[in-house]
Amino acid sequence: MSIINDFSNELAGAVEKGGAATLLVDARKRYPASGIAYAEDLVLTADHVVSRDENLAVVTPAGDAVPASLAGRDPGTDLALLRLSQKALSPARPAGSPSKIGQLVLALGRPSRAGIQASWGVVSAIGGPTRTGRGGLLDQYVQTETTPYPGFSGGPLINTDGAVLGLNTSGLLHGSNLTVPTKVAWAIAESLSLHGSVKRGYLGIRTQAVELPESARQSVPAGRDAGLLVLWMEANGPADKGGLLVGDILTGIAGSAVTEPDDIFAALNSETVGKSVKIELLRGGKAQALSVVVGERR
Repeated sequence: MSIINDFSNELAGAVEKGGAATLLVDARKRYPASGIAYAEDLVLTADHVVSRDENLAVVTPAGDAVPASLAGRDPGTDLALLRLSQKALSPARPAGSPSKIGQLVLALGRPSRAGIQASWGVVSAIGGPTRTGRGGLLDQYVQTETTPYPGFSGGPLINTDGAVLGLNTSGLLHGSNLTVPTKVAWAIAESLSLHGSVKRGYLGIRTQAVELPESARQSVPAGRDAGLLVLWMEANGPADKGGLLVGDILTGIAGSAVTEPDDIFAALNSETVGKSVKIELLRGGKAQALSVVVGERR
């Protein structure tokens, strides 16, 4: 029994630690949702629970209601950042290592003033990149066997030490509850805090996945047996200006192999916008490399 009691106490302790940075977010007509203290005056939550831009408030673990404003949102990843009128929070502690399949985790929420709520389970899957139901591309996601009670969206997924593994949301894929990993969520939160939005790169092309001819595989890095055939190119777009041609087969962008159209979006993150990236391709069966200045997708 002592082992069970010790285990139970450890879980309760983790909830207490994680709960100190789990907040109530009042930003929609229906019941409140949850949020994570990203900084002393910033709260990261799910975008779909922020249905209004005014009269926003965050309730702290101590029960204090603090006025907030919308600092930025990124519908494609279902993340939004709220800025408080004062520094009143204890920032969450991100986990030192990412989630692992089979890992015991807890989902936390603060959907009412009654206090913190929790459910526990294991990490069942890790995937990505994937298209979301909100027209975006999520670099990585985590699925768990935790129970997503009403109002849990925007709250944290924590490990048994109380550190945050990611943000839980039911708004990314219809019928599915996913967790946006801390590495992804924190990077987006930083961009939202600085710019109010997230920059995403584009080349201005449409492509189709194709297998590389056997005769051409010796010209590309080992292991690359597929690429992306350029079917269409925007006139005067980034790819056009960079010298790409319809009929080229892309094999790599910024050093990463590309075998599916979504690989392009994954390679063109916010840090590449406005910068020159190396595009590896096959043209007439011969390997070439071009430098293309990445545009910003609107």
